[in-house]
Amino acid sequence: MQDMLVHHAQALDMAALVDVRTDSDDVPLLAERITVSQESEIDLIERWLTDRDEAVPQDTDAAGHADMPGMATPEQLAQLDAARGAAFDALFLELMIAHHRGALTMGDQLYDAGAGLEPAVDGFAREVEADQTIEITRMTDMQSARGL
Repeated sequence: MQDMLVHHAQALDMAALVDVRTDSDDVPLLAERITVSQESEIDLIERWLTDRDEAVPQDTDAAGHADMPGMATPEQLAQLDAARGAAFDALFLELMIAHHRGALTMGDQLYDAGAGLEPAVDGFAREVEADQTIEITRMTDMQSARGL
C-alpha cells in the first residue's frame, strides 16, 4: 500500500502537467478524471496506513521508485515536461497507459501477497482495477483517434 501511494502520486504529477502543455480538449478532461480518482485512492491509502500504525510515505519522489511497475523514469518525466501540443498528448497517453498497467500489476501483487483477505484492501484493489481498466480503454481510444 505504501508503494501504491507513491505510484498514485506520480500519476498526479503527470496529470498536473496537462493544462499548460496540451492544445486538445479531451486530454484535460482525462487528467481531471485521473486526478479525482487518484486523490480519492490516496486518501483511502493514507487512512488505511494510519489506522494500522504504518508509515505514510512523505517522500513520493518517483526517482527512488523506478523499479515499481509502470513508473515513468526521471528521463521520461523530463521529456513529458518539455513536450507541448500533440507531442505532449502522445507521450502523456503512452506514459499514463504504462503507468495504469503498472497499477494493475501492483494490484495483482497485493492479491499474491494475501492482502485480498482483508476487506479494505480487497475493495481498494478492486476499485483500482476497475478505474485503471476503464481509463486504459479510454486512453487507447484516444490514441486510436489520433492515429497513434
